[in-house]
Amino acid sequence: MEYAISHSALAKIKADCVILPLSSDATLPENLPDETREAVKAFIKAGDFSGDKGQTAWLHQPPGLTASRLFLVGCGDKSELDGNAFLKLVGQVSRTLQRGPVKQAVWVLGSVAVARDTEWQVREGTRVAEEAAYRFDLYRSKAPKAATLKKWTFWAAERNNGLKKASNVGKAVAAGSALAKDLGNMAPNDCYPEYLAKRARQLAKDYEKKLSVKVISHAQAEKMGMGAFCAVSQGSSRKGCLIVMDYKGATGKPVSLVGKGITFDTGGISLKPGASMDEMKYDMGGAASVFGAMKTVCELGLPIHLVAVVAAAENMPDGEATRPGDIVKTLSGQTVEILNTDAEGRLVLCDALTYVQQKHKPHTVIDVATLTGACVMALGSHAQAVYSNDDALSEALLEAGRDTGDRGWPMPLWEDYQTQLDSPFADMQNIGGPKGGSITAACFLHRFARDVKWAHLDIAGTAWNSGGKEKGSTGRPVPMLTRYLINLAERKG
Repeated sequence: MEYAISHSALAKIKADCVILPLSSDATLPENLPDETREAVKAFIKAGDFSGDKGQTAWLHQPPGLTASRLFLVGCGDKSELDGNAFLKLVGQVSRTLQRGPVKQAVWVLGSVAVARDTEWQVREGTRVAEEAAYRFDLYRSKAPKAATLKKWTFWAAERNNGLKKASNVGKAVAAGSALAKDLGNMAPNDCYPEYLAKRARQLAKDYEKKLSVKVISHAQAEKMGMGAFCAVSQGSSRKGCLIVMDYKGATGKPVSLVGKGITFDTGGISLKPGASMDEMKYDMGGAASVFGAMKTVCELGLPIHLVAVVAAAENMPDGEATRPGDIVKTLSGQTVEILNTDAEGRLVLCDALTYVQQKHKPHTVIDVATLTGACVMALGSHAQAVYSNDDALSEALLEAGRDTGDRGWPMPLWEDYQTQLDSPFADMQNIGGPKGGSITAACFLHRFARDVKWAHLDIAGTAWNSGGKEKGSTGRPVPMLTRYLINLAERKG
């Protein structure tokens, strides 16, 4: 969809629809033509619109406007919308317009008070409107009719040269989210480790002056000593790989993103129940979000050095699969007793964490993974768990989540939990028992990131929606990650 900014008189704007958010006190913006104001007041007085939250109403051929429709959107009785309420409103309107005949729509900024500035409204509004327009039709034999809406304009009374840039940023983040959604929604017979490597190579071609890609095969990983990664990869006929994407928008030590890329997770020998196992194609949600964040960074040309590592593998239960009780040696030299082969994400991640530290010397490492069902039980689908060995890094990620509505929640990483990982036979075991499962998984990963500023995002509850018509990848936490990276670039600039 095309996005634009306008400061022209509302009476003269040519569009199929002017979107007018209104609170229940029905205070109309002064910039509306007098004829339009009187028509809306009469409409409200007649009881056709009250401004209640979620209420909508159409006025066709509204007096005083060149636009053919006026779309009234109720915002409730709050004197000021918070950021999340504003984003939900934009998403609701975008989805509504996608289903109708409107080709060009104009959103009137300032008709209701929002607890964020205009640039934020345009930036995040663009992102949410674009995300709401996302569709995944790859496997339909006959694609549904394309949406009619092609152009979305934000109208502001006061000129602001930063609004166009804000909209471009929002659209770039939405493009990253769309890539993450596409990868997550693909069928696992099509989206497997080598396919992810292919998509990374294509990304490098698309941004050849900015991005380079290296792929480490299962055989190469084995020779390098990645025993934990290979323990997961070896059970599939489609062997895994580590995908390294190096974006050099600046010199110096990089920041690194590490994504769990289990393209399908049966649980291995510790086989999962059959119900809803199809959703285990989303177990590469961390990798998908890393791909999405990299695309946004390339689109924006951020002045940072970013190295992304995707640990891609299938977790399958064939004759070569790892057994419970096997002990493996990781790239770091530490040994792991594998008690449950369904705790495989931490095994591929630990070697990826060691690799990026050894080869690229990052100043900060953030891993992203659909890691534990325990995280879903703790936080549901609203917030991803944020663990970190650095308070400033944790707060930077949490603030990025608050700023975009892609929220996280801080979790403990106390040494007290580490004893749950003690093994009588190896340096550690890969599960910590039934108590605090998300925490002990993070503690496991921390053992491989002690000497670097590190954070772990458990996105098991946020990476996809389960069941029903809303089933599908959410693209999270691309907004959080990209806002963190943009903020990092701005601080360095």
